[in-house]
Amino acid sequence: MKISPNGIFFLKIFIHLSAFMTLLYLWYLIESDLLGADPVKDLIHFLGKTALNFLLLTLSVTPITKRFKQPLLIQVRRLLGLYSFFWAILHLLTFIWLELDWTFSLFVTEVIKRPYLSLGAITWVILLLLSITSINKIKRLMKRNWLTLHRFVYWGALFAVIHYYWSVKSGVVEASIYIVICFVLLSERKQYFKQFMKGLK
Repeated sequence: MKISPNGIFFLKIFIHLSAFMTLLYLWYLIESDLLGADPVKDLIHFLGKTALNFLLLTLSVTPITKRFKQPLLIQVRRLLGLYSFFWAILHLLTFIWLELDWTFSLFVTEVIKRPYLSLGAITWVILLLLSITSINKIKRLMKRNWLTLHRFVYWGALFAVIHYYWSVKSGVVEASIYIVICFVLLSERKQYFKQFMKGLK
């Protein structure tokens, strides 16, 4: 049974509600002082992990669309990607605010000095570029270059899970699960990586 346009409409509403409820849940955790022993770090990780969840969901759309022959499902991919960037913005701003007290020079120093922050920054820039170019008018102007750019989401996802793994001192098992999920999703794009590596030779 194929998903109808109405089904896509309600699925998009569900995605919006899920993002909103996650925000409400986070607010509840903050107000109830339930974030954990290190609330600042837990808040930053919560925001980053939510961004990663939406990013992996974005990557899962194409394989699901092809495997279950649901062409209309591709319409939710952009929405999921934009929510990934939304949470990534909150993740970055919270880090600069609560960890660095808005000291941007220190932020630049930290990004250069710490590899896990370097990967996080690269991922953030990739998501920024993909979000800006997700506008249909820009997509039409970019033509074939649009697809080339948007395939960098694969690298963004890879860098994101490594960033997450390197950033946690405990909870390595959960971070490892994210890496496995990411590699499963990226294995669906092995042809792209083969061509990419061939182009480097």
